[in-house]
Amino acid sequence: MYDDAPQIEPCAVCDQPSRDRVHRGCRDRIATNLRDLPGLYRQLQHALIPSRRGGDGRTTTRTAPLPCNLDTLDLRARGGIEGVVGGWARDLCERERWDVPDYQSVQAIVDWACRVLAANLTIICDEHPAVRELADELRQVSGQARRIITGEKPPRRIGVQCSCGHTLRVTLDTAGIRCPACSTQYGHSEALRLPLAERRAA
Repeated sequence: MYDDAPQIEPCAVCDQPSRDRVHRGCRDRIATNLRDLPGLYRQLQHALIPSRRGGDGRTTTRTAPLPCNLDTLDLRARGGIEGVVGGWARDLCERERWDVPDYQSVQAIVDWACRVLAANLTIICDEHPAVRELADELRQVSGQARRIITGEKPPRRIGVQCSCGHTLRVTLDTAGIRCPACSTQYGHSEALRLPLAERRAA
């Protein structure tokens, strides 16, 4: 009698047991980031001018403002959000031997790239050898954009100890991490279950 149940293996993104190459939760997060990034790119335009909260709660420009917010400029310039999604979309097109349109504006490239990646997410999750890197880069760039727009502080990094003794820095939203000392790969839950690293005296 044959067992037709799908084989359970580690998810290609987070290493959690999965019946699919990329389990539903990771796939949904990739899809959400691809759906949101064009809008986040547009919203970042309003965050270009540095501002601060006044004592009465109103937003005011700094006394001596910079020409623009450099982190925001980096994300909106070529090589920022465009570099991440555009690079992955061009990689997909080259792999599938599809034509790459010659868009001139950064916004047009971001819109096209997110649309192409989202439309072909099944192929990416089922076949692309670097789907983990794609998921990580989308999570990082969209998280950075959201924090700039909302004014949220970056997530706090916590030191945890790998089984080899090396200290790793993780956050509560870390998708996974590889130890540079022994190359052990930890998924999200595994990384958060590692023991806290001992603090060394200064």
